[in-house]
Amino acid sequence: MSDIPDSWPPKPDGELTHSRSVLAPLFPLPEVFLFPRQLMALHVFEPRYVQMIEDTLDGPGRIILGTIPQNQTERVMDEDNPPQVLPVAGLGEIARHEQLPEGRYAVWIFGLGRVQIEEVPSTQLYRTAICTPMSEVPATPREAKSLNQPLREAVVERHPEIMNLPDKLPMGLLVDLLCQRLPRNQATMESIFAEPDVAARAQLALKAHNSAPPHEP
Repeated sequence: MSDIPDSWPPKPDGELTHSRSVLAPLFPLPEVFLFPRQLMALHVFEPRYVQMIEDTLDGPGRIILGTIPQNQTERVMDEDNPPQVLPVAGLGEIARHEQLPEGRYAVWIFGLGRVQIEEVPSTQLYRTAICTPMSEVPATPREAKSLNQPLREAVVERHPEIMNLPDKLPMGLLVDLLCQRLPRNQATMESIFAEPDVAARAQLALKAHNSAPPHEP
């Protein structure tokens, strides 16, 4: 198994802030949202995605995890009419990988940031897209003051393993931490994930938290 390098985790959006766009493999999945700074484990076994992982390991290590909308899930395995993906996705980097029997892979992908994507023709078995960093609207001081404490309380409730939540975490990070433990209602998560206004995203996440069942260890 390949170890996570000492330099991990990289700074989210690091390279993206210095370039207009990045071309990367597109991995379309239903009910999957890769949040910034999240480490997501995936089991890869389809030949086209095994090829994608191998090509990515030989290159920059970047993969776009695109979310298949609810109304497209019946086309997941349709190679002649592949499903669309949401225009906002998560760009990730392979932090760790393990080659399994029969050519399969276990991979751990670290979320670098939200991106807006435009699919382009691919010469490989897998799909590719050009991605651009999603522009965000930061919360105002007034919004931050009113939302910070409810967010912190919700994060602690959903992440009981966090014993000491640092005092000065960005609101966007608090929202993403909360969303990672919310029940996966796809329609709700689609609206939260793609929301560019951080305060509005926080309000949507808190509404979803307050209406969802308590977190079970």
